[in-house]
Amino acid sequence: MATLRNLKIKTSTCKRIVKELRSYEKEVDKEAAKTADMKDKGADPYDLKQQENVLAESRMMVPDCHKRLETALADLKATLAELKESNEQGVEIGEAESTIAEVEAVVKPTEE
Repeated sequence: MATLRNLKIKTSTCKRIVKELRSYEKEVDKEAAKTADMKDKGADPYDLKQQENVLAESRMMVPDCHKRLETALADLKATLAELKESNEQGVEIGEAESTIAEVEAVVKPTEE
């Protein structure tokens, strides 16, 4: 049985994962720039290798976040549909719909 409380939790989950995804994408950009800078300056090979490992770990987190976001989005949509069927009312429903639109805008460009 879906409740407005469950909907609010699932909405917050989606928002948190979007925030994490953006954070990881920024981290990848930052680490890539740092790695390129180290290569240009002729850094110690060991340090360069460690930096490349950090960059690889950051890059691995982006697809993981996308998978979690897609799962959370599907869960949120199912809960919202269930609540609409039972004619529930509340501000949480509007918030969930706007979150779904925001998440779909983040997820769609990567699928193309």
